[in-house]
Amino acid sequence: MLIYKANKHLQRLLSPFKRRRYGDVSAGKTSRLVLGIETSCDDTGAAVLSEEGTILGESLHSQKEVHLRTGGIIPAVAQQLHREHIERVVQEALDHSGVDPGQLSAVATTVKPGLALSLGVGLKFSLDFVRRHHTPFIPIHHMEAHALTVRLLQPVSFPFLVLLVSGGHSLLAVARGVDDFLLLGRTLDEAPGDTLDKVARRLSLIKHPRCSTLSGGQAIELLAKDGDRSRFPFKTPMGQTYDCCFSFAGLRNQVTMTIEKMEAAEGIDRGALLSCVNDIAAATQHTVACHLAKRMHRAILFCKANGLLPSLAPTLIVSGGVASNEYIRRALGVITDATGLHLVCPPAKFCTDNGVMIAWNGVERLREGKGILPPDADVSYEPKAPLGVDLTSQVKAAAIPVPRIRMNI
Repeated sequence: MLIYKANKHLQRLLSPFKRRRYGDVSAGKTSRLVLGIETSCDDTGAAVLSEEGTILGESLHSQKEVHLRTGGIIPAVAQQLHREHIERVVQEALDHSGVDPGQLSAVATTVKPGLALSLGVGLKFSLDFVRRHHTPFIPIHHMEAHALTVRLLQPVSFPFLVLLVSGGHSLLAVARGVDDFLLLGRTLDEAPGDTLDKVARRLSLIKHPRCSTLSGGQAIELLAKDGDRSRFPFKTPMGQTYDCCFSFAGLRNQVTMTIEKMEAAEGIDRGALLSCVNDIAAATQHTVACHLAKRMHRAILFCKANGLLPSLAPTLIVSGGVASNEYIRRALGVITDATGLHLVCPPAKFCTDNGVMIAWNGVERLREGKGILPPDADVSYEPKAPLGVDLTSQVKAAAIPVPRIRMNI
């Protein structure tokens, strides 16, 4: 929970927003500046952005190689790596930008949701930083930042539908403003990225010569290109549940049982590579894509029935780490083509966790004067945090049937 301590210095701290400016040479004018810091999971990111959205400096330290060797993210290991690298990453972003800490208008940092140990590192560093430099602080909701990143890259007006899919989260929401969201659906058990990673580990894809340096989701996508998705017709989850929530644990169980069956058929031990690994990867990826597409389709129909999106040129934004999967993007494109929505996906670089998206969320909030705290405010992190007003029960009550659309991908 975020706790804001009002004090007599509040007006003094907030008033500099109107006068503290920095000469942004690239933009040709003065600009307020925001430092963004991201440590919600296993990436340590920082970036400095101008109010106009110019990326002045950024730095990112990925822990992917370490976690590949351990077979998954170990929170205590992630915490230690954040501690070891956060000061360097932030300093690199500042050095690349040519900005002195005293010239910053605010520091924006992810405080929810995410791994508790990881969030704690970023929050402690940020609070120490803002108190040392007397800089206002903007707490950031990680999923809000993902949803708004596209507005850094191109003009997208509110309201729009957003699908966020990553290793730890998946949700469908209508974005009506910078901090105004209507939640239509969310993950009930595990997120799609987590499912793909677990399937990749069960298939021992790190031993595959083409996949040794790839994350689980990347390995699945690569091998699926050469696979036959029809060989293993996995059942799409929640086919008889008429809402927009997601469930991937059941699919993972289906895949695990198939792997065990094929290991027995091929006479190999667990941990060895199956000859049909490409086909299993293709079938798994296709089923994940279909599940996402069907829930999204129902969300679109719900929005249209309730006037939640503009009648002209409605937009769907897809972001989060899993959104960089090209096959999943094409599957979602089939639905947006059929329903008349404009599909927008940020470049893969901006779909994964990074300091740029946090800084941009800070810029958006700074512009509107929302959630800006003095440096001595008491702030705590929230490992689990909903986004917006929950309409999932209303969506389920509407029980909207989804017409069958052939996924010719």
